[in-house]
Order: sequence, then structure tokens, then C-alpha cells
Amino acid sequence: MLHLSKVAVGCATAEALRARVSARTDSGIMRITTRYRPTRHAELIGGSLYWIIKHRLAGRQEILGFGESEDRRCLIELDARLIPVHPHPRKAHQGWRYFDAPPPDFAAGGDMPALPPRLMEELAGLALI
Repeated sequence: MLHLSKVAVGCATAEALRARVSARTDSGIMRITTRYRPTRHAELIGGSLYWIIKHRLAGRQEILGFGESEDRRCLIELDARLIPVHPHPRKAHQGWRYFDAPPPDFAAGGDMPALPPRLMEELAGLALI
């Protein structure tokens, strides 16, 4: 399955990303726009968009589909649920990047530590989790 990564511009923490997602959600769907439709968009449906915060993958949302906005930009429709993932280093980039080997979710293994979000971010920064 194919996935995308995208920098969460303006989000310094996972909490800020969660707030952004909840503010942009309508009927369980979050829509983001991008200038161009990904060439491999058909392969991406059912995959996930992984958000990068501070050069690490922080969370993901399932890609539900693609559309077109009123100003003819590409709409990417995402499931509103933001799923935390194990931090994985990623270089910052413009736009999106394809990849097919995602890190595991915290929720999937049930091994997400019961730690405050700020402490989790610090531990991830030190590559301890």
C-alpha cells in the first residue's frame, strides 16, 4: 500500500496538529488542498497521510479519496481520526512524498506509554521511543 508524508507547517507539537485536525473536520472528514493531484492518487486511497513534526513522523490519517475544490485545486479527503505513530525520522520537504514502509501505530500494539504529550515529544527527540 502506498502512503504520503507531508510537513505539518505551523504545528510545533502533536497537540497543535490534533487541534488543527479537529478545527478542520466536518462530518468525520478532513479536507486539505494541494496545488496538484498526486500522480499515483489511485494507489493512495486506503493508504495514509503521515504528518511530519520537527523532522519526525508524528501521526497519520487514512486517505479516503480525492476531489477538486472550487478554485480547481486538488482536495485530499482524510479520515478525521489522527492516529499517533512511533516517531520515525524524516527530512522536511515541500509538498508530499510517497513511501510504502510506514512505522507502526502506537495504538496497534497497545504499547503507547501513559506519559504526558510533552514528555513523549522529548523522548522521541532523544530517540528513546
